[in-house]
Amino acid sequence: MRLSNKFTLVRIVFAPIFLLLFFLPSYLSNTFNIDTSLFNAVTGWALIPLLGFAEFTDFLDGFYARKRGEVSDFGKLFDPFADVFLHISVLASFTVLGKFNFICLILIIWREITMNFLRMVATKKGVAIAARKGGKFKTCLYIFTGFVLLAVDCIARIGFVIPDQVLNVTNIVIIVLGWLCVAAAYVSFIDYIKNFGTVLKDEM
Repeated sequence: MRLSNKFTLVRIVFAPIFLLLFFLPSYLSNTFNIDTSLFNAVTGWALIPLLGFAEFTDFLDGFYARKRGEVSDFGKLFDPFADVFLHISVLASFTVLGKFNFICLILIIWREITMNFLRMVATKKGVAIAARKGGKFKTCLYIFTGFVLLAVDCIARIGFVIPDQVLNVTNIVIIVLGWLCVAAAYVSFIDYIKNFGTVLKDEM
């Protein structure tokens, strides 16, 4: 496997690891009724740097793909797939806890599934749909929203008490970010349709 694709693979491998670490304290507490304060503290300190490294691999795979001449049609498909795989995992985790809007998550998943279908049809026609500026902006919003959610969660895991006023403002910010993610997702999707919609017309 090419080095650039190995970095991409890190994001796919990290997604289930994130889920495991994220839910481990509550699972142990609910299943075995044990004190999980230590597990909460460990995951509180670990999750943000781990997610940060996973997101950093998005830069590394592109950097080494260009530096080593490893840019390929497979990489153009594998990279956005890994991004979506990780970001949906993170947002879904907070949706389970009721901290991220369920409707926003569903709308995001619908968009990503449809976009994946467009990529598959395009691949059949010999066209590799690489990420466009709108798609990259959407991805940045996913990442930022995930880190805001995770920061609030990790602060609580470590044991710090967030003032109610700050928490209320943060909750409003998260709601706004959720709908901004949806808006960016569909605006970018329309852009992809405008530029690659002929691929679908040729098949229909």
